[in-house]
Amino acid sequence: MRKLQAQGVHHITLVGADRQTSINFWEGVLGMPLIFDQPNLDQPDEGHLYFDPGDGRLITVFTNEARKADPERTPTEPGAVHHLAFAVSAASFKQAVARLDERGIKHSGPKDRGFMDSIYFTDPLGLLIELASYRFEPPRGCSHADVLMQAHRLRVERGHNNIREEHLADAIEGLVRESQPSLSTDRSAKNPY
Repeated sequence: MRKLQAQGVHHITLVGADRQTSINFWEGVLGMPLIFDQPNLDQPDEGHLYFDPGDGRLITVFTNEARKADPERTPTEPGAVHHLAFAVSAASFKQAVARLDERGIKHSGPKDRGFMDSIYFTDPLGLLIELASYRFEPPRGCSHADVLMQAHRLRVERGHNNIREEHLADAIEGLVRESQPSLSTDRSAKNPY
């Protein structure tokens, strides 16, 4: 038996309401360009809109002009999607409260997650959306996941409940040491003063 090895999220498809509601939210609020528009090939009475969330992957939405937006929270039973999280820069995150407030969109306010900052709100169809901003940049050649895995190991070793900024800093230092060679035989911390 062998695995079917995944290599990333290809796309996420959501059931939307009417076409304009989807465009107004995904492009008009979250800034995701509408890059592709065709009929739903499995349901010809529906549209299929494709948005670029900023990394070249896709968020797609099935639309139908007979469906109307219902802001009631989407189900959260086992098997349901709890929320979608989108990466934003620190600069954009700092503007999130003001920009949501100017539209009258209710939100959670900023949340401290230790390794990132988050804010939550719902789309016009009740799907919970998270805007997430990492508090670190991974070293060259490493991913955010590489840093988080190493920070998790440090957190567990130290008996802490959640990842803290010290774990991130130490994880980044360790990854740099592993991935970037040096001519020095002793790379330990020193005080030159």
